[in-house]
Amino acid sequence: MQPLCLDEENTNPMNLHSQETVFFSATNQSQPISENIKKPDECTIEEAESSLQGSNSLNCEEARAVLGRYEYQTGNIEAALHVFNGIDIAAVTPKIKISLSDLGKPDRTPSNNYGAPPFSINTVGLLLEAAYLKSKSLQNFGRYKEAAESCKVTLDIIESSLPDGLPENLDTDNKLQDTLTNTLELLPYLYQLANSHHETILSYRRALLHHSKYLNNQTIAKIQKAFVLYLLYCGGEEAYPPNLVLKTDASFVPKNNIEEAILLLMILLRDVSLKKIERDPSILDHLSYALSIAGGLGPLGKQLEELLPGIIDDNEKYLLLALCCYGTGDASAALNLLKIIYKDDQNPNCGLPLLLASKIHVENPNSSEGVMTAKRAIQVLKDKGDDRVGVGYYYLGVSLSACSRSEVTECKRVDRQHEALECLETAGRLTRMVDSRVLYDLSLENAEQRKLDAAFGYAKRLLYLEGGSHVKGWMLLARILSAQKRFGDGESIIDAALDQTENWDHGELLRTKAKLQLAQGEVKRAIQTYTRVLAVLQVKGKGFGLPKTHFEDGDRTLELDIWNDLAKVYISLSQWPDAEACLVKSKAISNYSASTRHTVGFLYEAKGLHKQALKLYKHALDVDPAHVQSLVSIAGVFRKLGGQSGPVARSFLNEALRVDRMHFSAWYNLGLLLRDEGPMGLREAADCFEAAGVLKETEPIEPFR
Repeated sequence: MQPLCLDEENTNPMNLHSQETVFFSATNQSQPISENIKKPDECTIEEAESSLQGSNSLNCEEARAVLGRYEYQTGNIEAALHVFNGIDIAAVTPKIKISLSDLGKPDRTPSNNYGAPPFSINTVGLLLEAAYLKSKSLQNFGRYKEAAESCKVTLDIIESSLPDGLPENLDTDNKLQDTLTNTLELLPYLYQLANSHHETILSYRRALLHHSKYLNNQTIAKIQKAFVLYLLYCGGEEAYPPNLVLKTDASFVPKNNIEEAILLLMILLRDVSLKKIERDPSILDHLSYALSIAGGLGPLGKQLEELLPGIIDDNEKYLLLALCCYGTGDASAALNLLKIIYKDDQNPNCGLPLLLASKIHVENPNSSEGVMTAKRAIQVLKDKGDDRVGVGYYYLGVSLSACSRSEVTECKRVDRQHEALECLETAGRLTRMVDSRVLYDLSLENAEQRKLDAAFGYAKRLLYLEGGSHVKGWMLLARILSAQKRFGDGESIIDAALDQTENWDHGELLRTKAKLQLAQGEVKRAIQTYTRVLAVLQVKGKGFGLPKTHFEDGDRTLELDIWNDLAKVYISLSQWPDAEACLVKSKAISNYSASTRHTVGFLYEAKGLHKQALKLYKHALDVDPAHVQSLVSIAGVFRKLGGQSGPVARSFLNEALRVDRMHFSAWYNLGLLLRDEGPMGLREAADCFEAAGVLKETEPIEPFR
């Protein structure tokens, strides 16, 4: 069947009426010609007849609207668009507005002296639906801008005609409400397709701020969710803040896309709590994401606490609250909430809470608890066939490594180290060596156990995986090379890292480079490198767009260490005034520092002032009782002073080795003490010298961890 063409000679209303009669007769007599042609609505004829109620004829625009809808429903989009283009919407807009305005009057009884409206409500609905279907047809052909303009015209007509919303006495079978709802949902989507970011934002706001009076709660919620998704995930420039004409001083106006999305999500969450709309778990998911990237985990926790029972599962609520507490730095509260979830041994869904608890234990000094929670997490995740079991092995390995450093006996320490390495290797296999955390700790653990070739391999793989984007990977590789006495290669690695990373991250890298240069005997170059570090820190401290706290929190300690390093260099050169000048700088940063007090003691010891040096070393231990360098230095001074101080010196060295079993200087000084005790201690002294020699051969320029 060929589509009906409306040419110039068919503009007479009576001719159109007779042609439409023939058209509908033909459609009633002929069954579907092809199975591929969609059957039109059976109510099409009934709606056309109802549009004639109160009127003597069907005008040209109405006929085109009916015919265009038929063509659209049969899938003949091109013909439908051709028909819709023939409707002069601008010409009928005044009549539509008058008819809609009359519809909105409070009393429309026949006794009133109002004149009959130009169009019946069914005719108005038919014409506005035609505008909507025209937009859909234009969308089908990729003409998104034109489609959006057609939608916008429809909304302008309804908004200006019915400022107070659609009347409550509107017939339930009238399609005006459906057309309005569909148009409001379609307009922002069309602007998205047209890559018009600002117009998309404005159309969503228009629907929610100006047309919400026309819509039910479910439709409003649907538009709000779509707007949230666009604000959070569709990118583009930051939207202009909404221009609210009527607002009180206490009203909140969002400043950017994220804040506006958070506001909408909180409104949706409130409507869920009030049971205005159905529960949607994704609302809380999107709110969690939005608040986390906006640094609003505290407010998210309050929202969760205010949720009525039954909105979300209790265990899910406790887990989200724990994540909020963890994100705000309250690890203790997070652990308490997580324990509520996994205290039941029969709970099969406690794998993720156990993993989070293991992570918290790893980051806080509670390695024994971390071992227990990680083991349980592995068991739960294994039973469920969860892929995250590799993460469980990772946390178990890190916890065991921490336990090994606090073991008293050598046998237990070695056993713990062996278990830790096995767990980390298992984690690497299960994560297919694509988790940077696993690779880093695998390299670190091997390096600390002086398995330098394996550590080097993992460190190289880590750099390849991360693309050299993180400083700590470069630093670890340079330290491993220094332990292999490949100082030149280590310096080349640092140079490559300086090229790959940002200028503000160069401080630690340059300090490591200076130490590598000192290890090669290039003292002058090392001093120049240290000076370069101080210049970077000075520029960084002056701001240049960076917040002041960024410097104070991250770089004061580095600057302190640089001055202390320089002081030690000048002490080794016997340049006392330069060393003292550096120490004045470090004391100005922090006099309450174990490293600074130790360096001052080192200066006194180099000058031969052993008692003053001993006093400073003890002051360093007052600040940090586990400061290994001070423990070893005190033992050295006691040995030089002689007398009956041997047992005291030995106790300090034993404490140093308890803290760091791999400190070669502690073993060497212990060997000297044992040798001084006479023939009875020679065997033990030889063992200590042997251990010191092995450790010296594999000692990095700075500790691996």
